[in-house]
Amino acid sequence: MEKKYATWFIRTNWITLVFIYLVVIAGSFVRITGSGMGCPDWPKCFGQWIPPTTDANLPENYKDIYSSKRGKKIEKFSNLLAKVGFKETADKIRNDKSLLDEQDFNGRKTWTEYVNRLFGFMAGNGVLLIFLWVLLRYRKRKLVILSTLNLVILVFQAWFGSIVVATNLVPWTITVHLFLALVIIGLQLLILLEVSATQKRSLQLSSGMKWILGISFLITIVQLFLGTQVREYIDQLTIQGFGRESWTEKLGLPFYIHRSFSWIVLAMLTWLVWLNFKTSKQRIIYTIYLVLAIELISGVLLAWAKMPGLVQTAHLLFATVLFGVQFMACYRSLIGFKHA
Repeated sequence: MEKKYATWFIRTNWITLVFIYLVVIAGSFVRITGSGMGCPDWPKCFGQWIPPTTDANLPENYKDIYSSKRGKKIEKFSNLLAKVGFKETADKIRNDKSLLDEQDFNGRKTWTEYVNRLFGFMAGNGVLLIFLWVLLRYRKRKLVILSTLNLVILVFQAWFGSIVVATNLVPWTITVHLFLALVIIGLQLLILLEVSATQKRSLQLSSGMKWILGISFLITIVQLFLGTQVREYIDQLTIQGFGRESWTEKLGLPFYIHRSFSWIVLAMLTWLVWLNFKTSKQRIIYTIYLVLAIELISGVLLAWAKMPGLVQTAHLLFATVLFGVQFMACYRSLIGFKHA
C-alpha cells in the first residue's frame, strides 16, 4: 500500500511552489523597473545582508569597487563559455566594456532587487527543506531523484542569476534564466503530483482530447520563449531611443508569430473545453481555459495599451501559471495515474 504523506509536507510543497512563482513575478518586476543592477554584488547587496537606503554609508569609490568585481566575474564566466565551445560569445561579452559601467545608487531599485532575492531565498529554503525531509523520512526513489534535481538546478539558477546581473542582462542569459525557472516549476509540480492524493487522480480524457492538450502545451512552451525574444527586442528598441508607441511596429516576425500562436492555442483549447463539456467534465480543463483567457487579455493590453509595466508582469505570471496547469493536466492524462 502506498505510503501516505503528512499534510504539512504537502502544504510545504505548495508553499514552495508559490514562492517559486513569486520569484518569477519579482524577477519580471525587477526587469521592467530596470532594477537588475540595484544590487551590484551577490549574494550580499553592497556588501550587506540588509542593503542601505542611501549612499551615505558607501565609500566614494563604490562604483570602481563593484565595477572591478564585476569585471573579474565576467572574465571567469567568459573563460567558462570559451572552454565549452562558445568562444565567439565569450569574446563578445569579454570585450563589451559597457558591462563594467556602474550605475548611480538608487534606493528604490536596490530594494526592488533585494525583495526579489528574499523571495528566491524563501523558495530555495523550501526546496532544501523538501530535499532533507525526503532523505530523512520518505526515501522513495522517485522523490529522492526529483527533490535532488530540483535542489541542484535551483542552486545553479541562483548562480546563473548572479551572471545575469554581472553581464547587465545580456539577452540570451535571460532566456536561459527563464528556461531554468520552468524546469524548477516542472520538477516541483512532479513532486506535488507524487505526494498529493488530490492531484494524483487519473485524468480521464479521450485520445483526441489528450492530443489537443499535449499540442497546446507544446505551443505554450514555444510561446514563452517567443515572448522572451519579443521582450529582448523591446529592450534593444528602448536602448535605441524608440518609444512605446512605435514598439509594435518594429518588433518584426517573432511578435507576429507570438500573437498568431496565441489565437491558435485559444482555438485548440476552446475545442477542448467543448469536448470536455460533452464528455468528461474535468475541472482542470476549465481552469486552463480561464488562465488562458486572462493571459490573452493581458497580451492584448500589452499590444494596445502601450505595454504598461505591471501588465508585462501579469502577462509573464499567467503564462507560467498556464504552463504549470497544462503540465499537470498532461502528466495526469498521458502518464495515467491510478487513484490513490
